Amino acid sequence: MKLAMIGLGRMGGNMARRLLRGGHQVVAYNRSPEPTNELAKEGAIPAYTLAEVVAKLAAPRVCWVMVPAGDATEATIEELGKLLSPGDLIVDGGNSYFKDDVRRAEKLAHKGILYADVGTSGGVWGIERGYCLMAGGTRAAIELLAPALRTLAPGMGEVAPSPGRVGRTSTAEQGYLHCGPVGAGHFVKMIHNGIEYGLMQAYAEGLDIMKGAASDKLPANQRYELDLADICELWRRGSVVGSWLLDLTAMALAENPKLDKYTGVVADSGEGRWTVFAAVEEAVPADVLTAALYTRFRSRQEHTFAEKVLSAMREKFGGHTEPGKKA
Repeated sequence: MKLAMIGLGRMGGNMARRLLRGGHQVVAYNRSPEPTNELAKEGAIPAYTLAEVVAKLAAPRVCWVMVPAGDATEATIEELGKLLSPGDLIVDGGNSYFKDDVRRAEKLAHKGILYADVGTSGGVWGIERGYCLMAGGTRAAIELLAPALRTLAPGMGEVAPSPGRVGRTSTAEQGYLHCGPVGAGHFVKMIHNGIEYGLMQAYAEGLDIMKGAASDKLPANQRYELDLADICELWRRGSVVGSWLLDLTAMALAENPKLDKYTGVVADSGEGRWTVFAAVEEAVPADVLTAALYTRFRSRQEHTFAEKVLSAMREKFGGHTEPGKKA
């Protein structure tokens, strides 16, 4: 299919490349022209204004927006809404708040413009591994977008379906899913990131406790000088706590055992906060996820080895640098 990728940062640029490799035609646009020029060398169709993006697409036009959540996304979708025609589709693949999706979709519906929200997980590794895609929107919108979703997703690969799924008809095994109406995709991605906070915090605290086992405050016969890089490598094999986050943690510790390249200042993208807001609205206890969020707030005032572990994981899966550090 032919579609536009608007916003060519860490995620958008690599998603455009994966689409190009999959045989799609991609109109590439970025506010600064350098990433656009780079992708043009790799086969993309360059565009230097949103009006040019729309002009280079054929109806029904598909514009996938991958700019930072908030004002940048609002402004981009607002302008596209003025340029597109009935039957065209705007996709927000960033980390937007699901309630904003509902508001935007209702506004665009008055013009006959379709809207889909796609929670996108995969970070800087997605270009090779594929992206886990959580989509919200009408059936018509998702069907229009399906060829791109199939290419961006990991596919079945070597991961067998879970036992008990025999007879279920779903694209989940392919790595993408129509989760429900507008907003459902970003809602599921929001909870995904909230869970991610909790998982990361559990690894970080456990490693910090093992690091502290060498403390001179402990009896001499109960002190342990533990090789955390080797322990994480061990746990990757046969352990019930194995995961991709553990893989990335093992990589970070192998490269820098003391994690002294990190200060331990840990940012939050907003989705952890929104997960806690949703829990409050639903009166659902979320002790672990809330505590993990508050730990990130505390990390900006005092830093532990655990926070350095969190910072290392964020850099490994998403290319996130600490505040004040250059990428």
